[in-house]
Amino acid sequence: MTTHSNQAILVLGATGKTGRRLVHTLRAAGRTVRAASRSGEVRFDWSDQDTWPTALEGASAVHLMAPEDPALAPIFVKQATEAGVARFVALSARGIEQLPADSFQGMTAAEQAVRESSAQWTILRPNNFNQNFDDDAVWRAPLRNGRLALPIGSVPEPFIDAQDIADVAAAALTSDGHHGQVYDLSGPRALTFGTAVATISKAAGRPIRYVELTPEEYRAELLAEGVSEEAAVELNVLFAGMRAGHFAEPADGVRRVLGRAPIDFDTYATRAAAAGAWS
Repeated sequence: MTTHSNQAILVLGATGKTGRRLVHTLRAAGRTVRAASRSGEVRFDWSDQDTWPTALEGASAVHLMAPEDPALAPIFVKQATEAGVARFVALSARGIEQLPADSFQGMTAAEQAVRESSAQWTILRPNNFNQNFDDDAVWRAPLRNGRLALPIGSVPEPFIDAQDIADVAAAALTSDGHHGQVYDLSGPRALTFGTAVATISKAAGRPIRYVELTPEEYRAELLAEGVSEEAAVELNVLFAGMRAGHFAEPADGVRRVLGRAPIDFDTYATRAAAAGAWS
């Protein structure tokens, strides 16, 4: 099934880093998009199932941003297929199968739900986003203050640009040949967080330093900033996986789907600095 331009594509998480870029990309290609989130054009709230039917109305494909509650994913996927959805593209995380089973359960449940559905499905597993440095208060604020402190060590990360994820998602949502595929998505090269911060510092034209923390120090700083205990634990689990090197090698998913190289981190940093990201 190739989705035609008059068939609606439901984009969950439409105000997020990937979602809003995906909405723009699909609309620029002439597609009909239902941009859904708690504060979006179409109201969708995982915790309010009364919002689901309206969001699904007329949709033939769904960009699935997983709920935190793993029990909700199979219920939604079942409702969606009954409403006529014939294709899912689920946004997950790279190396999720190597993380502890009690972490990121919503993503795991969403993967399983689309695999077990009667619809076509594609799963996208990206590395850390470039945009985590400028489009996320957790890292942007410390960078603006001149210091980013994390428990990552010297293991490199092939950061991926959110626009590359959006472009891959758009291709999987609108063209054939992606059913049953799990795409690992990364940038073209791996660099340490220290190198990434130095690149940002140079692009921003001001001193910004990277500081290495222990997991315990990181947890304490997060809690002091008002981050919940649950979120702090999950972030430390993610960083533990990164320190283990599970996601350090660049992946070829972007080139496999789009036939081009991913956006390089230097290009991202230059663009973000020009837009005033760390001013």
